Amino acid sequence: MTDNTLELTRVTKQFGRNVVAVDNFSEYFESGSYICLLGPSGCGKTTTLRMIAGHESTTSGDIKLGGKSIVSLPPAKRGTAMMFQNYALFPHLSVKDNVAFSLKMLKVDKAIRHRKALNLLGMVHMERFADRLPDQLSGGQQQRVALARALITEPAVLLLDEPLSALDPFLRIKMRSELARLQSELGITFVHVTHSQDEALALSDRVVLMNNAVIEQSGTPEEIFNAPQTEFVARFMGGHNVVKVDNRMYALRTDKTRLSAAPGDWPGVVSHTEFLGRSVEIVVTREDHPEVTVTLTDDEFRQHSWMTGDAVGVHWRSEDLHTLS
Repeated sequence: MTDNTLELTRVTKQFGRNVVAVDNFSEYFESGSYICLLGPSGCGKTTTLRMIAGHESTTSGDIKLGGKSIVSLPPAKRGTAMMFQNYALFPHLSVKDNVAFSLKMLKVDKAIRHRKALNLLGMVHMERFADRLPDQLSGGQQQRVALARALITEPAVLLLDEPLSALDPFLRIKMRSELARLQSELGITFVHVTHSQDEALALSDRVVLMNNAVIEQSGTPEEIFNAPQTEFVARFMGGHNVVKVDNRMYALRTDKTRLSAAPGDWPGVVSHTEFLGRSVEIVVTREDHPEVTVTLTDDEFRQHSWMTGDAVGVHWRSEDLHTLS
């Protein structure tokens, strides 16, 4: 079985004297896992991806694929392939020839490379569009072609730079399941850069959440969401309140928080309600503290129909508070 483990050890990237884009990044990724590098713009996640690909050099540190260092190798020799955010399809080439292009550069026989291209187009449900040009495709179809093209060299690691960001919300969710299916079928390691918390939680075996060039926290999606280690993680992942109790900071899931007309643990005033379909978010504020959000099911909300200006009490169970460092 191919060893697709990926290990980054104390990887740092510095631009000029003063700009550190990635600082001491160390992570080990199991072979055949789906990894999401998550974080706000400018946190270093895309630079990390580009260093793995070889499109950006490392200032220091090592990157190993299958136990062997690849930092001194050019991109084409690393065993990685990168799918770019803008897809970068050749407008004058057919879908089939776009997918087969890398094999053409390797002098692979035309019949062989076209057969491989058609097989991959079948995997992404695009074989019937093989003779079309890219501008005759929708954005989602172009993405599938770009994915097939990245896979044709049979990489050990596929690197995806914000692959779903250009798609509309409905298609984005559909393509999430397609990426998960392909990764499972191919059994290769995927490293996927995103700023979307939902994307990272839905797709990954492991999330690496970055902030200001460093890893803020890494772990399974369940660990990142249910056990945030810092205030930044709790706030960035969403779905949490950060509350101060007895001079300690805690994360409290909004769906573990409740309202009543009694003062409760945290008295305040309803400042905003937002209907989200299956749930309703109610924002409660008071002068001496940041706002608190309460998530109720639609049925729970209709039992009280809280209105802006209502005096309420926010309640929680002590066991639902998660200590932050």
